[in-house]
Amino acid sequence: MIIDDILKDAKMSRYKLSKVSGVPQTTISDICSGRTKMEKCSAGTLYKLAKALNVSVDALLEADEQNSTLKVDYRVSFETFKSNTCHQVKDKGDLDFIIETLETNRIRELYRKKWYAESLYLLGMVDYLSRVNDLPVCTNYNDIRSKKLEQEVYPSSVLIRAAVTHNDEVKKEAKKKAIPEFLRFNIVESEVRNIV
Repeated sequence: MIIDDILKDAKMSRYKLSKVSGVPQTTISDICSGRTKMEKCSAGTLYKLAKALNVSVDALLEADEQNSTLKVDYRVSFETFKSNTCHQVKDKGDLDFIIETLETNRIRELYRKKWYAESLYLLGMVDYLSRVNDLPVCTNYNDIRSKKLEQEVYPSSVLIRAAVTHNDEVKKEAKKKAIPEFLRFNIVESEVRNIV
């Protein structure tokens, strides 16, 4: 499997990957043998593996996808995308995250794929981090800033609480606490720092 090639390039054994990443050796073995597809792994597992191998989560997913006979552009769930983005901010730091995101033009790349939620979330994150760090906003994405999602997108935890309690007040409260840079795109997001 392709992950073995990544391990070889990193001069790392499966055992060492397990120790460095904290991912159980059986899980790594299942991934390497093809019994478990990367797309079925949790966001936390993917993040730990990517960090230990010094590659992006997208690179792991793309490597896994290259083993498929069908070349499909793999798209993780929006919740997973948000989690991965928050982990990247935590790991890299605000400034390095902003610089890397802008240099790779990832916002526009996602927008061109018509992955609007992901593109707007990433732009919201860059704009939010720019504001809290007193940095000027990058004007390269003003055309995308004028867009927003047709429907509001809430965190799954908010949707679950609203469904369980049969009370939409939960959504209203979440919207009041939302970070403005995300809310302007109809993304209700209030917590990007306290992640596990």
